[in-house]
Amino acid sequence: MILGENPMPTRLPLPEITHFPTIRRSHLEVLQANLGYRCNQHCAHCHVNAGPAREEMMERSVIEEVIAYLKTSDVKKLDLTGGAPELNPHFRDLVRAAWKMGVHVIDRCNLTVLEEPGQEGLAEFLAEYTVEVIASLPCYLQENVDAQRGRGVHQTSIRSLCRLNELGYGRREALQLNLVYNPLGPFLPPPQMALEESYRKKLGGRYGIVFNHLYTLVNMPIHRFGNMLVSQGQFFRYMNLLREAHQDANLDSVMCRYLISIDWQGYVYDCDFNQMLGLPMSIGGKSAIQLSELTGIEIEGQSIAVWDHCYGCTAGQGSSCGGALS
Repeated sequence: MILGENPMPTRLPLPEITHFPTIRRSHLEVLQANLGYRCNQHCAHCHVNAGPAREEMMERSVIEEVIAYLKTSDVKKLDLTGGAPELNPHFRDLVRAAWKMGVHVIDRCNLTVLEEPGQEGLAEFLAEYTVEVIASLPCYLQENVDAQRGRGVHQTSIRSLCRLNELGYGRREALQLNLVYNPLGPFLPPPQMALEESYRKKLGGRYGIVFNHLYTLVNMPIHRFGNMLVSQGQFFRYMNLLREAHQDANLDSVMCRYLISIDWQGYVYDCDFNQMLGLPMSIGGKSAIQLSELTGIEIEGQSIAVWDHCYGCTAGQGSSCGGALS
């Protein structure tokens, strides 16, 4: 643990009253499960505040609740995140169970976890169960990646990408490999399509790496990145940037309209960002709802909990789990 860092969630100085537009849920398509906050990396931008010292981890009983919900709902995508979701000891069992039900599994992978002790054969496992890999690579330049994610991360990430390519990722239609870019500082990402082309040229030319898509994400002013903004006196300036860049056209496509997020204890949130801020989903005036309580409940049309961080998803070209919205 880094001295002076509080590993527990903290609230940043967002206003209690927001002018963000009211939005409601559409048909539920994706169940996103945070399997725990432990991670083998300690990234400067991490809104989860994940790291090697975190101990929160989804237990087997909650894993079984996830499997049960998949059986009784028509959700067809299971989006696994963390921390590093692969460090959860039940990760592979959950993937196998979802695969047997025909549920498409997404693994939000930091790439370096593929070389962690105890993770031998992980890349081969992901390929065997046709798990879509969404891999974090905030830049194709070593100095930028290592500055944000830690020394040596770029080199390990490149080796992991090459390994995934060898297994067919990015080459076979069934093995989707998508990369994620996020800015190194308090500004919006560049246009996604143009940056994707740059990634293809640089990674392909230097290392022979291929991938399917690049997703550009906005850094959320939450936890580690938010605390950095506060310490640098840039928090409110960044919030104003997000508000001023808001586009109403992005409201129809934000991820919270078709996704629910559950934490390592099985509590339900409208999105991963609300989870990190302790803003639970509310139904009929009740909050702190567990996933098991949602069985048989229709949530389409329900209002979504919003706060000023939501401008991060609607600013500029928009930002969601699948990258730019427009």
